[in-house]
Amino acid sequence: MKSTLVPGLRFQHRFVVPAAKTVPALYPESEDFRAMPEVFATGFLVGFLEWACILAIKPHLDWPEELTLGTHIDVSHESATPAGLEVTADVELLAVEGKKLTFAVQAHDGVDRIAAGRHERFIVNRAKFDARMAAKGKS
Repeated sequence: MKSTLVPGLRFQHRFVVPAAKTVPALYPESEDFRAMPEVFATGFLVGFLEWACILAIKPHLDWPEELTLGTHIDVSHESATPAGLEVTADVELLAVEGKKLTFAVQAHDGVDRIAAGRHERFIVNRAKFDARMAAKGKS
């Protein structure tokens, strides 16, 4: 981690919601999900917020040897967004506690605020993490 990784970092990320990121696409093997409205799925919204956080801090890590993994998310999904609209995530790094990073996150679809909350990520060494996962997969 570089010395530039400090609280106060802000980042904005935009994405046009495709049909592939709507509720029916979240678990296409589920008849119940396939019957739901084609709006931005909460699961994909969470991933979009994580993506914004990753992009915000990537220049401040020793990438690709270091990366971050999400460890906690507390986000409200406040408004539905149909496919085709552009969503914007605004993230701010609130705290750096060792390898734990805490972000304030929110998203908007041009009409409504669609999400707000907090997200935590943890900095990991990629080689060590991959080795742990390989060992776990053998057990």
